[in-house]
Amino acid sequence: MRDRIRILIPEMEVNRRIDEVAAQISRDYQGKELHLLCILKGSVFFMSELARRLTIPVTMDFMSCSSYGSGTVSKGIVRLVKDLDDPIEGRDVMIIEDIIDSGNTMAYLLKLLGARNPASMKLCTLLDKPSRRVHHEVTVDYVGFQIEDLFVVGCGMDYNQRYRNLPYVGVIEPEDIRK
Repeated sequence: MRDRIRILIPEMEVNRRIDEVAAQISRDYQGKELHLLCILKGSVFFMSELARRLTIPVTMDFMSCSSYGSGTVSKGIVRLVKDLDDPIEGRDVMIIEDIIDSGNTMAYLLKLLGARNPASMKLCTLLDKPSRRVHHEVTVDYVGFQIEDLFVVGCGMDYNQRYRNLPYVGVIEPEDIRK
């Protein structure tokens, strides 16, 4: 059976908003080099699009954390799967996420990475679900879109590793989600 996906944010809107966020970051970091830290796997699509639009020098690194497994609800326990390749001490760091909801992963990462003494550390996400936030100390500095509490796919976000490559943000109809 094929899942039914309803388009929530069309591709053209996603691209327009990434342009706007990139322009703001480029202004805010003018004259500086920014170290982009991509949280795998989902954020790689957003980070690639964002980085291409930035007009400032950037470097990149990747981390992987797990808190979902194959389900649709965060387990609340964060496990570091892949750490950074390079040190971040003294660097201006921007963590790039595809979506932030409960804040479990970000709370863990902000504490872990903050102890590594970056010059600055900001958070950028394509999608933010503030209504699901459990860790209210997690502040998102650059937000593509705020959304309701929906299970979304596309633009890097997946359901059981499927649909990451959709160029839009979609919602799988509830009766199609098999937990």
